Amino acid sequence: MRLRARRHGAAAHFQRAGEPTPDTPWRQAPWCAIDLELTGLDARSDEIIAIGAVPVSDGRLILGEAMYALARPERPPGTPAVLIHKLRSADLANAPPLSDAIERLLAVLAGRIPVFHTASVERSFLGPELRRRRLRLPRDADTEALGRAWLRGRDGVAPSGLSLARLAAVLGQPGADPHHALGDALTTAQAFIALASHLDAVQPQTVGSLQQAESMLGGAGGPHGLR
Repeated sequence: MRLRARRHGAAAHFQRAGEPTPDTPWRQAPWCAIDLELTGLDARSDEIIAIGAVPVSDGRLILGEAMYALARPERPPGTPAVLIHKLRSADLANAPPLSDAIERLLAVLAGRIPVFHTASVERSFLGPELRRRRLRLPRDADTEALGRAWLRGRDGVAPSGLSLARLAAVLGQPGADPHHALGDALTTAQAFIALASHLDAVQPQTVGSLQQAESMLGGAGGPHGLR
């Protein structure tokens, strides 16, 4: 009974928290960089096996509120996922179910705007999980789209795709633990702060303007490899 109450509480808190309005200056809005580790890229058949999240407030990382959780899949991950994520079936066998990881994510994400890299992938997995709880995933900001928009302004051309590792390198930032959900969430958060700051120096940025980068570019490019 206590477990059900806790889950209901996290969902209720998430729903009550709402989200900032589109005209909110970006530094005044709370954000949350999220990364998922997956067994593959097809949300119809593949599964989430790890979630990492790093909050951002006032344009700064809030590392004390970061979260990382493994999630036990219904089927053992295949060899490609194991090689990329270094998460074996044995590592996941005693992990909590995905529902527990989603509850922890809701607690961190409440009132914040999600930030993803190649957002279409994360949306396809997280969207159904929230809908099962009668919740809506807030509109996000995508660091791949923001990075392409920034490079188009800097170089006159936007690359067709932009991996997180390449974006970090272009920004002169160290990439933390690639293909680890918390490491990639941290890299995404750092890239988001840098990109928003660069774009803000050219023209003041708001929640809405940072959320619109993908539509302005006509799509953020396709996913490249397992997450």
